[in-house]
Amino acid sequence: MVGSTSMEKLANGLSEAFMAKYPNVTVTAEFVGSGAGVEAVSNGTADIGNSSRNLKDEEKARGVVENIVAIDGIAVVVDNANAVEDLTKQQLSDIYEGNVKNWKDLGGSDAPIVVVGREAGSGTRSAFEEILGLEDACKYSNELDSTGAVMAKVASTPGSIGYVSLDVVDDSVKALKLEGTQPSEEAIKAGSYFLSRPFVMATRGEISEQNELVKAMFGFISSHEGTEIIKSVGLITVD
Repeated sequence: MVGSTSMEKLANGLSEAFMAKYPNVTVTAEFVGSGAGVEAVSNGTADIGNSSRNLKDEEKARGVVENIVAIDGIAVVVDNANAVEDLTKQQLSDIYEGNVKNWKDLGGSDAPIVVVGREAGSGTRSAFEEILGLEDACKYSNELDSTGAVMAKVASTPGSIGYVSLDVVDDSVKALKLEGTQPSEEAIKAGSYFLSRPFVMATRGEISEQNELVKAMFGFISSHEGTEIIKSVGLITVD
């Protein structure tokens, strides 16, 4: 497996459990980004390309098949003292583009907005920017290199806003509603919460055309054991 850094916890969890079940099989997983993963499966250097986004039409045109194995939600978080509860997609875009700089313009208190995000190359950042149509347009006050760092910064910084995977949200921060919808597994599955992304394990050709080991891996992913691993790393299973 080669690909998405965002899928590292999932890929490692599945690989370790699969190798424990089949001790004579070795699964290697490399984390070099979604595009590189799709490229590797396209040119035959990897069996599975991990991508934390949908495949592009030109990728599919090269015979790469999109197999969605899980869904990841992205939560927008602020410090607990922030009075704002809900943002529209446009308001969120305006904050990250630097068009709105004070919480009072969004119904909050008169305080500057501290815009926190992830470092360039982060799968969460690329998904967040892609969903909002803000690739390379965000004006960050802080670019941090891990989910934990974003959580700690937002929790301790009045007026800050950040984005993290849904599974890590805890009481140290407040998750905002978006377009009136609370971030939750139910809302994401229903399609009413817009900040979510698929976790794709791409193959060259259909799963049925793969070698026995790859077919066995996909069988394992969809088994009870596989779905428990998906849930244990904070992801949403695909029904």
